[in-house]
Amino acid sequence: MKIQFSAILYLFIWINYTSYSQVSIDTLTRIQKTDKIFNYKQILIPIAFIGYGVLGLESGQIKGFNSEIKEEVSEHIDKKVTIDDFMQYLPAASLYGLSAIGIKGKSNFRDKTIILATSYMLMGLSVNLLKKTTTVERPDGSGFNSFPSGHTATAFMGAELMYQEYKDKSVWYGISGYVIAASTGAFRIYNNRHWLSDVAAGAGIGIISAKVGYWLYPITTKWFPKKKLNSSKTVLIPLYDGHNTGFGLLKSF
Repeated sequence: MKIQFSAILYLFIWINYTSYSQVSIDTLTRIQKTDKIFNYKQILIPIAFIGYGVLGLESGQIKGFNSEIKEEVSEHIDKKVTIDDFMQYLPAASLYGLSAIGIKGKSNFRDKTIILATSYMLMGLSVNLLKKTTTVERPDGSGFNSFPSGHTATAFMGAELMYQEYKDKSVWYGISGYVIAASTGAFRIYNNRHWLSDVAAGAGIGIISAKVGYWLYPITTKWFPKKKLNSSKTVLIPLYDGHNTGFGLLKSF
């Protein structure tokens, strides 16, 4: 589903921006001069998250810790809370929501849409590949695709994008995105859908995917012709209500 959505989003960008002539020189310059240039130090923390998750596949100690958390949480679960199905998309959707109310980030609509699509595709490919190759059983026994947590990866990808776009406006935008992302991961554990190691790995994958989305921007931006600037802008937002999956349109003028 994540890969299909990214493909649709890339097609959407192509259709909507074949009439966009203003070359994003300012954005490209910022990317070349700021923290959007590759820096290995930026990925140390997410790599540590992923490393912890991978160790959880083999390490008896981490597996034991996962089980202890499951047992502790299970003792206090009255019923599942499906808010995480929606919460995972909130940080990414906020990129457009904040712009819609006049709070502009570093990148314009076109650029952050390209970066979002790139990040989402990278994240989706990574998550789906690992789910198919690791076949870890979910805590509730509902399947063997527990590792890593896709909900958490989606949420942390959006949180990192929020941080990059709005940290110069206020660090609280980024903090709020990460609070939502962390809450998403917590709910995945609370709902007995994932182990702690699944959530940790998902967080790392989400953060790295967002960073790579920025680092690849000088390449991905060349994939879309730029002609006349459109005044109206539209973006597809993924929606999931716990049973049905679809897309919504966000349009600004």
